[in-house]
Amino acid sequence: MAIIITDECINCGACEPECPNTAIYEGAIEWKYSEGTALEGSITLPNGNEADADLDQEPISDEYYFIVPDKCTECKGFHEEPQCAAVCPVDCCVPDEDHVETEEELLQKQQFLHNE
Repeated sequence: MAIIITDECINCGACEPECPNTAIYEGAIEWKYSEGTALEGSITLPNGNEADADLDQEPISDEYYFIVPDKCTECKGFHEEPQCAAVCPVDCCVPDEDHVETEEELLQKQQFLHNE
């Protein structure tokens, strides 16, 4: 499953540079699928949704850092554990019960994001 940042976030920013998929953004910041990935142009996400990887997307949170579930692989294919959770000083990076994925699905998403 993806990781989510709870409203206990203190906006320290420690998590953002640790994400190998560039899935973490500061609150109120627009984001793109193409940022930190090999994605470009019109794409079909592993969940079947269509998107333009180069278009700005609406922030998921206006108040604190957020993780884009479609870009989060729980660091599978890169690290043994989610790096955001490992560095978070207030333990607000937790599993997202609304985005449950198997290890195989997370690895497939990692390959999709980075065209490996």
